[in-house]
Amino acid sequence: MKSLMIKKYGDLTKSLEIQKVPLPSLSPNQILIKTHAASFNPLDYKIVRGDFKAIRKLNFPVGIGRDVSGIIEKIGKDVKMFKIGDKVFSRIDESLVGTMAEYVVSNETDTALIPKNLSFSEAASIPLAGLTVYQSLIDVAQMSSEEKILIHAGAGGVGTIAIQLAKHLGANVTTTTSTKNIELVKKLGADKIIDYTKENYLDDSSKFDVVYDTLGGKFTLDSFKVLKIGGRVVSIAGELDSITAKQLGLNKIISFILALKARKIIKEASKMNALYRFLLMTPNGGQLKKLSSLYESGSIKPVIDKTYGFNSSIQALDYLSRGRAKGKVIVKLID
Repeated sequence: MKSLMIKKYGDLTKSLEIQKVPLPSLSPNQILIKTHAASFNPLDYKIVRGDFKAIRKLNFPVGIGRDVSGIIEKIGKDVKMFKIGDKVFSRIDESLVGTMAEYVVSNETDTALIPKNLSFSEAASIPLAGLTVYQSLIDVAQMSSEEKILIHAGAGGVGTIAIQLAKHLGANVTTTTSTKNIELVKKLGADKIIDYTKENYLDDSSKFDVVYDTLGGKFTLDSFKVLKIGGRVVSIAGELDSITAKQLGLNKIISFILALKARKIIKEASKMNALYRFLLMTPNGGQLKKLSSLYESGSIKPVIDKTYGFNSSIQALDYLSRGRAKGKVIVKLID
């Protein structure tokens, strides 16, 4: 079968190549999916650049991509929840990474039936971003009705879902975006929009129960300047906290270095009696099923920027890496 593979760290156009690889084998509790569509996430181009090699080195060549939708072609002998021919989607386990491929293996427990009202391309836009938002707002932030949340980068792949899920939960949503994306985030339900090309969100007098940091860098520490006492900062781009470091199973030296980098953030959180958590999303078929219901009811709608063919998958990732995508970037393997 054909699969997009990472050959080395570095420039996207030189580090990736479509190669022929063996068809993956199945364990008893796994399913083989014939890929119809897959999607990229910022995590993918960051991995190719080598942003995480100090934490976890790759053994080249290695597959890329974590989101997939398609049709089950084969099931392991212990699979109970699915049958051959089912239309499914998944955020596959890290040990199985490589959804930019003609066939993908997924654990049964990481898989769900695609929403009945969505295409394969639309379904492929959901898993990683959707689970990230679900686990951030529901599991960690534990948002409740009428709370105020600031969502950075509301027009991005994560932001577009976060606005909609927060509104579904009954929250009052403020988001940052550029001038050209104001109408998009307004349609998604944002109550207040801050155009970062014209104004600084720190100048706003509002205080928030939750700040959802999708940008990292100075935005993580600055989150506490607009946070209510006792509020929650959930980040998917900032410094790792001790809980996340343990989840990753990092050694003591790396954990110590990461703790030093995060010390200002942890100090600020402690001073404000606030929660700071870096969200390390984990695959979860049960939560995908819940997300599927929200898409079927129309509470959340998919937002897709561009769709590419498989042979243009490198260009798709390059486009995403430029930071201009509104919603998700999809790679379609079967028309």
